[in-house]
Amino acid sequence: MQPLYTTTASASGGREGTAGTDDGNLSVSLVMPKELGGPGGDGTNPEQLFATGYAACFHSALKMVAGMSKVKLPEGAKTSAEIGIGKREDGQGSGLTAALTVTLPGLEGDVADDLIAKAHAACPYSAAIKGNVDVTVSRA
Repeated sequence: MQPLYTTTASASGGREGTAGTDDGNLSVSLVMPKELGGPGGDGTNPEQLFATGYAACFHSALKMVAGMSKVKLPEGAKTSAEIGIGKREDGQGSGLTAALTVTLPGLEGDVADDLIAKAHAACPYSAAIKGNVDVTVSRA
């Protein structure tokens, strides 16, 4: 594959540090959630960043396949991504789960389901984690 776009981000301090893109367009403070043994508080974490990126990427794929199918996405269409982290069953560290929920108000169920399935097949994030992360995709 020949990339059409490449970006670089760096982090220091791990889950209790800072991260950002090398071009300066994104800069965040990282805070470990209380659920993972951290202090919680102001800041974000890698799971929130991944959830945001996955939701945006999936929704872009949804817009693309809708356009190819000549279907206008309804007002209020959105994609939500819920990312979980926990101990892997093999005891070799942590793993992720992902649950995508797509809201397509007023769109017929079979049309919505078809678009969602096509978006899941086309989304680069879905392809990247296929077989490695338990992903569920549903319609709200």
